[in-house]
Amino acid sequence: MTSDAPQLADTAALLDSVAAATDRLIPAVAALTDADLVEPSLLPGWTRGHVLAHLSRNADSLVNLLLWARTGIETPQYASQYLREADIESGAPRPLREQLEDLTASHERWLALARVMPDDRWPALVRNRQGGEIPATRIPWMRLLEVEIHHVDLALDYTPADWSPDFTTRLLTQSVTEVKPENGAGFTVVATDLDYTGTVGTPTTTISGPATSLAAWLIGRSPGTDLTGPLPNLAAWK
Repeated sequence: MTSDAPQLADTAALLDSVAAATDRLIPAVAALTDADLVEPSLLPGWTRGHVLAHLSRNADSLVNLLLWARTGIETPQYASQYLREADIESGAPRPLREQLEDLTASHERWLALARVMPDDRWPALVRNRQGGEIPATRIPWMRLLEVEIHHVDLALDYTPADWSPDFTTRLLTQSVTEVKPENGAGFTVVATDLDYTGTVGTPTTTISGPATSLAAWLIGRSPGTDLTGPLPNLAAWK
């Protein structure tokens, strides 16, 4: 067993998690109607149709990153920010049948390519749409974030409470390292249902609650009314 084996095993497990998460998402979308798609999502300014169009185009953007890692030929995640936004806007009004076919096909394209990625190409470095350099091993997690969080954003029956403990722990750990309070004040987060404590900046207060509630608040998917402690305003999570 090489030193890369644990990381590759984690990548394989993440691919399975993406497949399972998408298997939960697609039937939920299939149960909608055309009228449901023009209703607001939980994201300001976006309908459910916007969320679904974004999920499909995100899968294709991650195909680009997998191709970059596999071939060594630079293939940006998106051709441009303008085209990314234009694709979402043009895709949002489509009827349910088209949205569902696109969501399913784009997921299958991405997962099929990820499943056959040579082991020695997973460590290859690519850049995400923000310009950050990342190993390709991060790509499955990027897709899992999109599927799980945007499933919640569709404002159906799926909530952060439905996230698995493994996903919640990883999301909570990441969001604690990335979130920025608007006033710069730091704080400690304590998950009351997991063995987890994290700090943001130099803590002056403590915020506690269930791990899913903490994670949802940190990424802007909850007002945090079920948490204990003074809640600072947070900059948008990306």
